[in-house]
Amino acid sequence: MNKEKKKLIYLVDNFSQTKIAVWGDFILDEYLYGNTRRISREAPVLILTYKSKELSLGGAGNSILNLKALGATPLPIGVVGSDKTGEKVIQIVKQKGISTECLFKERNYKTPIKTRILAGEESTRKQQILRIDKEGKVPDSDKIKQKLQKILKDVLSQINALLISDYNYFTVKEPIFNQILPGFKKTKIPVTLDSRFRLLNFKGITVASPNEPEVEWALKIEINDNIQVLKQAGKNLLKKTEANAMLITRGSKGMILFEKNKPPLSIPIHGTTDIVDVTGAGDTVISVFTLALACGATFKEASLLANYAGGLVVMKKGTATLSSQELKEAIVS
Repeated sequence: MNKEKKKLIYLVDNFSQTKIAVWGDFILDEYLYGNTRRISREAPVLILTYKSKELSLGGAGNSILNLKALGATPLPIGVVGSDKTGEKVIQIVKQKGISTECLFKERNYKTPIKTRILAGEESTRKQQILRIDKEGKVPDSDKIKQKLQKILKDVLSQINALLISDYNYFTVKEPIFNQILPGFKKTKIPVTLDSRFRLLNFKGITVASPNEPEVEWALKIEINDNIQVLKQAGKNLLKKTEANAMLITRGSKGMILFEKNKPPLSIPIHGTTDIVDVTGAGDTVISVFTLALACGATFKEASLLANYAGGLVVMKKGTATLSSQELKEAIVS
């Protein structure tokens, strides 16, 4: 085993020594499974025979599950509604042995729930045929902002990194971010960002990990597999976000890391390009990247680990996690 791989193994072995705060949007993922029967006579649609239902955490919830599976201690920070969906989110978090002390309920908010309907023949793998989103926005009240800001300031001395998971439901609010960021910079605690539509709104982060469509959305451009356009986009993002690094994920094409005053580093995907399911892969990537930085990794080392993790998790069905043992086996293989 070469020196680089030994360092990566060392970092993974230290994941269990970290406590990572995850501030973001907590979502309930609902999976409904059915068997296909026939086409309806009422309309040209499939008739399904209902078989089962699964509930899991989505959004920031998937990040805390990834952190937990890798041996770290996650600390979820956020808001759920005073509804059955919110109760279920808190229940699942508790069942996973994760603290809910920094998750609080808000009466005027409906917890987001994403319902995926999967169908197929009795003996075949089920395919997703429809997704229904029930969404809400976290109210912009002074009470909520003050509560979140106090929590984030209070946990500063307890954590090794802050992961921001923004799914555009506005648990993460820019004024709060601007208030708490100086404290994290002063103590040199990494602040990582995964944001769907507000990548440019959080200036001064340590690193962000957008995918190509999120880059296109942020910069109002089209990349179209043009590597030169992509490289210029990465440089522009570094400047606009005032970040130390930017990791752009490219699906089956791997990743590309941008750092200040360094040439871009292209990293081919680990494993096969025959991907099974990309659901939640971005959460895995930012979780592993954050853990690595919390353990003292360079941006390159953190990117390599995130790439191994991403390559493993896209080979699993649904919103999946991986263990530190799986990650180490991938490194040495």
